[in-house]
Amino acid sequence: MSEIDSRKVVLCWEYEGSEEVDVETPWADYLGNDQYQLKNFPFYYYGLSYDDIFEAKPIHEDDDRPYLTKIIKKSGHKTVRIIFEESIKESDKGIKILDAVAEMGCGYEGNGASFFVINIQPHCDFWKVCNYLTDNGVNWEHADPTYEEIWPDENT
Repeated sequence: MSEIDSRKVVLCWEYEGSEEVDVETPWADYLGNDQYQLKNFPFYYYGLSYDDIFEAKPIHEDDDRPYLTKIIKKSGHKTVRIIFEESIKESDKGIKILDAVAEMGCGYEGNGASFFVINIQPHCDFWKVCNYLTDNGVNWEHADPTYEEIWPDENT
């Protein structure tokens, strides 16, 4: 049995009409031939979810890290992000919401006590999770699929 070759990859998200760039360096399993399988939940990158397979290569002369260049195969996982008005340290409302999402079969990871990424596994009911968040007044967004991918006609 071979050992898994996990590596840090670079994901850069540039915002349209802005010079702002979000950069994150999640873990991914190296599959060979510049292909990787994501093993973290993306906090800033849109259109990529846990277990997706993508191509990544060094693209800068002074940086040998692999940068995502294209997505090859979607895993069926979906990603939404939530921001609580009050941190989970100040209020138990957020904990109750995270517990309910976990009971629906989703995983989550936090960046601080207010910002969380929810991984909606392929067997989970995507719309049930989204509706639950909306019905409970949670500030959330589609990350993968993006809002524009779900409702393309609303952006014309």
